[in-house]
Amino acid sequence: MTVLTVKTSHREELVDVTRQVQTAADKTGVESGIVICFVPHTTAGITINEDADPDVQRDIIDKLSREIPRDDGFHHTEGNSDAHIKASLMGSSVQVLLETGQLVLGRWQGIFFCEFDGPRSRQLLVKVARFA
Repeated sequence: MTVLTVKTSHREELVDVTRQVQTAADKTGVESGIVICFVPHTTAGITINEDADPDVQRDIIDKLSREIPRDDGFHHTEGNSDAHIKASLMGSSVQVLLETGQLVLGRWQGIFFCEFDGPRSRQLLVKVARFA
């Protein structure tokens, strides 16, 4: 397993981690398998989405912020309930096929670490499983 560090600079942002995940997969020497990316945080998540136009990431953050505002009368006293909800919606893991040593993603797809309670230094766990 590889532990990647993702440093975020805003409270909410999507960080493209595709290259870091590919580099972690490269180091294993596995040619055919599956790459599992797991976020061990309750106020951050991970998703696969378009990486060609940064407006897509901005639109995702903007829509989530409108639908789940930071101050919406939540019971959790830490003031970050919105981050917990957004992280749950995005999910804590993604799986990507690995073929000929390369991540199998669509032409416009990338892997994004989703920060909802930053800025922080976070972990992203990457595990590569070999296909027999």
